[in-house]
Amino acid sequence: MKHHLIGKLIVIIYMDGEPHYNGRQGIVNHVDDMGQLHGTWGGLAVNPALDKFVVIQEPEREPAHD
Repeated sequence: MKHHLIGKLIVIIYMDGEPHYNGRQGIVNHVDDMGQLHGTWGGLAVNPALDKFVVIQEPEREPAHD
């Protein structure tokens, strides 16, 4: 599954059949049972099998406390 992408900022390069989503950015907040990504870029899920996206920011980590 793609659960390692939760919390990461992505940019959609290409979304099959939805050209107006190309270039949108958002944070992945859920991965469903089919492996599709849901997030803050709009109402449609990114399907990694059909769509193209890149991770542009890793989630910020809490600083280590000594």
